[in-house]
Amino acid sequence: MSDASVLEQRLAAAARLVEAELESLLGEAALPGETARPARLMAGMRHGVLAGGKRLRPFLVIESAALFGIAAADAVPAAAALELIHCYSLVHDDLPAMDDDDLRRGRPTVHKAYDDATAILVGDGLQTLAFETMAGPRAHADPAVRAELTVLLARASGLGGMVGGQMLDLTAEGRFADGAPLDLPEAEIRRLQAMKTGALIRFACLAGAVLGKASEPERRALAAYGEIIGLAFQIADDLIDHEGDAALAGKATGKDAARGKGTLVSLRGPRWARDELTRLVSDAATRLAPFGDGAGTLVEAARFIAFRQA
Repeated sequence: MSDASVLEQRLAAAARLVEAELESLLGEAALPGETARPARLMAGMRHGVLAGGKRLRPFLVIESAALFGIAAADAVPAAAALELIHCYSLVHDDLPAMDDDDLRRGRPTVHKAYDDATAILVGDGLQTLAFETMAGPRAHADPAVRAELTVLLARASGLGGMVGGQMLDLTAEGRFADGAPLDLPEAEIRRLQAMKTGALIRFACLAGAVLGKASEPERRALAAYGEIIGLAFQIADDLIDHEGDAALAGKATGKDAARGKGTLVSLRGPRWARDELTRLVSDAATRLAPFGDGAGTLVEAARFIAFRQA
């Protein structure tokens, strides 16, 4: 069986585990300490989360944890918490005040299926549920591990990570009073993308090391791998937006150019981007070398991320 086939099977298996966990977390019955779960809010949350997708970030948590002997089932709660954060960010990013998208994963975004106010509350609900899940006893038996994961997730998703990156992105688009699109230098584009997109992917890889109580060199190696594939993910995403098919991508394409948004693809060109993706895949494999053959699936995941079509 080819490495790509093995990856496809492992992606699907991880997705099934995470999907079941998300279904459970988004059940209608109120939990102890909750008064009620409003039906419209829960329907919106389920719409924003249970829409399929590859579940790449949870997969990276599960696979990085597997390097340290952590069973997939034991990594799933932390993986699901991360996916809730990712889905909340998509719900909010799709709002008219942000990226103003009508489609996500080939179907109406939450604010289109419901309304703006519901979408805002859906994002709020998903974010708080994510931290409740990560801090809860099912995420790991050791409270110190849960606490570290929670702090790291907050930093990756917060003002110095994803949220801060979104602010930089909106500023670069000239979205505020008296603003105009900025012609960002490459270093600024890389910083913005490392925050907005890369921070959660880096966290996904580091989370497995934390779950496995890895050594500091092992943590650094997985964090570096996460940074590399985070950049590859964004370059590939920008290539899809630059020349992709909206039906295949499951969302509108060509929007970056329409907004005058600076990307590495627009700055350096598609040919450079493809060459860079090849280099990044090689670099990712080098970072995983200390883990030997056990990291083969993560090496193949880097190729998948870099050369996917949607």
